[in-house]
Amino acid sequence: MTAASFDYDWIIVGSGFGGSVSALRLSEKGYRVAVLEAGRRYEDHEYAESTWQLRRWLWAPSLGLRGIFRLTPFKDIFIASGTAVGGGSAVYANTLYRAKPAFFENPQWKGLADWAAELAPHYDTAERMLGVQRVPFASDAQDLLKATAAHFGVEHTFTRTPVGVFFGKAGEEVPDPYFGGEGPPRTGCTRCGSCMVGCRDGAKNTLLKNYLWFAEKKGARVLAEHGVVDVRPLGAADGGDGYQVTTERPGAWLAKGRRTFTARGVVFAAGALGTAELLASLKHGGSLPRISNRLGELVRSNSESILALTLPDDARKPWADVAISASIHPDADTHIELCTYGKYGDAIALLQAPMTGNGSRLTRPLMLLWQFVRHPVRSIGTLWPVGWSKRSLIILVMQSSDNAMAFRARRRWFGRGVTIGTEQDAEKPNPTFIPMANAAAEFLARHTGGVAQSSVLEAAANIPTTAHILGGAVIGADATRGVIDRDHRVFGYQNMLICDGAAMPANPGVNPSLTITALAERAMGQVPPRA
Repeated sequence: MTAASFDYDWIIVGSGFGGSVSALRLSEKGYRVAVLEAGRRYEDHEYAESTWQLRRWLWAPSLGLRGIFRLTPFKDIFIASGTAVGGGSAVYANTLYRAKPAFFENPQWKGLADWAAELAPHYDTAERMLGVQRVPFASDAQDLLKATAAHFGVEHTFTRTPVGVFFGKAGEEVPDPYFGGEGPPRTGCTRCGSCMVGCRDGAKNTLLKNYLWFAEKKGARVLAEHGVVDVRPLGAADGGDGYQVTTERPGAWLAKGRRTFTARGVVFAAGALGTAELLASLKHGGSLPRISNRLGELVRSNSESILALTLPDDARKPWADVAISASIHPDADTHIELCTYGKYGDAIALLQAPMTGNGSRLTRPLMLLWQFVRHPVRSIGTLWPVGWSKRSLIILVMQSSDNAMAFRARRRWFGRGVTIGTEQDAEKPNPTFIPMANAAAEFLARHTGGVAQSSVLEAAANIPTTAHILGGAVIGADATRGVIDRDHRVFGYQNMLICDGAAMPANPGVNPSLTITALAERAMGQVPPRA
């Protein structure tokens, strides 16, 4: 096929941080670009007003729920992720840190580049595009975090977070303040705390406000509710003659709206989980059999533990904030943040349970039962969701430790095709309990008179929760070490890239969105302009 006979030069699967960067930079280079996104497109006013509006908040398309928040349980991990045009930016907590130094020195990719130096200018670009600035105000949640830092003797590590939020006059719309008037109008943050439910004010710098905005102005076409189900080469087995990409409407039972597109090249950017599911299906289903057998290895959870604190009364206003406004480091490896879902995130209470300590899949359920026996009123009270969000904070703990698990392809129990499961790394398993996380939660409960909680699957089944699943199609020296090379090119195929969290070879130890963006910027810099 000639270039003119393809529907597009590049098709991008997913519209999150990596996909949006790819869409803009490829469009700037003169390519005809399509972005295929499984999720729905939301205008600011269309986001859910509360987490009880499940059709607009929760992603379960087979049940008719096409919101922005996806929950996926596995044997070894419970994953929270985002699905919408703009990917995770619709539901994430705006927090944009650079990775810790250990990330750049991980042996999986250390010898392939001086990553800290090479990514530095791309971090600068990502921060400019995403409108990063430090939170400019104090809050009750910050006071609690300062007290926690003092308790552990690390007051000097307290810092307000770098975030992608427009802090203009609260509730007032102004012309684009970021791109010389070329971007969309913006509205000042109202400190409602609902960033992770969906910012209805237009203050959050989602990808629709920057990368995707300009990609569409450059001619990129974004197709919402187009879930990719197949990618296969046209002609040459290595994709040198281009690719055929097939989509269906996610969750459709009958009228699937099946469509087929062709392109010279494909960028996979469906998020670490979405890319893992799709590539496993393509490799083991025969469409892309040349993908490295390392697919699914070195899956990271950012070594996270997610807990919660419910305050005893309304004296404090933990919701009057952005989602995450500060952080501390109780030790060199551990990063702690307090998060809010605002006043209308009560459904999150159903993901919490009375806190349990270290144990196994046998002992932790018994510990949970013992909490109900010892403290029946308090424990049952934590299960009541009404009013929970305006009195509660999520305690998010991340580490840069070198631990991992794997995604394993397996045949579906029902129907045809392949799905994925998980398996712990035999030598460096992902932790199911982080002592520092429980210690911080216990201190905050004592300090406030509140109640500490574990994530429900961690307490009941010893399965940790992460909001930052990474890896599974990582950078490596060759196909025996990774799935993609240092420039994100898939081993065994031409004109095929992976530009999302799946490419990350290590735990960054902080919120990963900025690093995913910087890596995608670097990868796009290696693609030549259209001839």
